[in-house]
Amino acid sequence: MLSLDHLAISAETLEAGMAAVEERLEVRLSPGGRHAAMGTHNRLLRLGPGLYLEVIAIDPAAPAPGRPRWFDLDRFAGPPRLTNWIVRCDDLDAALARAPSGSGRPIELARGDLRWRMAVPEDGRLPFDGLFPALIDWQGAAHPAGLLPETGCRLAALELHHPRADELRLALRGLIDDPRIALHQAPAPALRALIDTPSGRRALE
Repeated sequence: MLSLDHLAISAETLEAGMAAVEERLEVRLSPGGRHAAMGTHNRLLRLGPGLYLEVIAIDPAAPAPGRPRWFDLDRFAGPPRLTNWIVRCDDLDAALARAPSGSGRPIELARGDLRWRMAVPEDGRLPFDGLFPALIDWQGAAHPAGLLPETGCRLAALELHHPRADELRLALRGLIDDPRIALHQAPAPALRALIDTPSGRRALE
């Protein structure tokens, strides 16, 4: 079974994404780093053991990666918003064999002491308009959540809204079983996370 690993807030600039999340949650994000293979950079927030939030944007100081960036960031526009969720697996190849077509090909990645394999779609766009989760396989014991300071924030619920909710539910069946995840039929795709913070429950969407 897969498990929730992190949530991704996409933004046109890292500064805009940081400001939006910090204002909404009333907590400070921690430094992240740069992803040379994708030309992106991020900031992070611990959401408990083994789980974190990432604000990610194209790094203007980095060269173009020569391929579409993950999370469809090349086409991202508008205010910062929750665009993706990422799940952890122990065997990325086995998970991909059960995932829908277009879920990506494994890529070896690194940032500082962190090493991981991640499935990245050829066009950067995950199935079900981005609502199928990205698949990640951490190499070794190091994980971002364990390196981040405690903030008192915890994920209470992750809502997936999609016109083909039943198909998405079928695609996820047998892959992940987490009571915090709920699927809803809706006219348009959308993600919504409810996060308990020291200031109360807040929504990110």
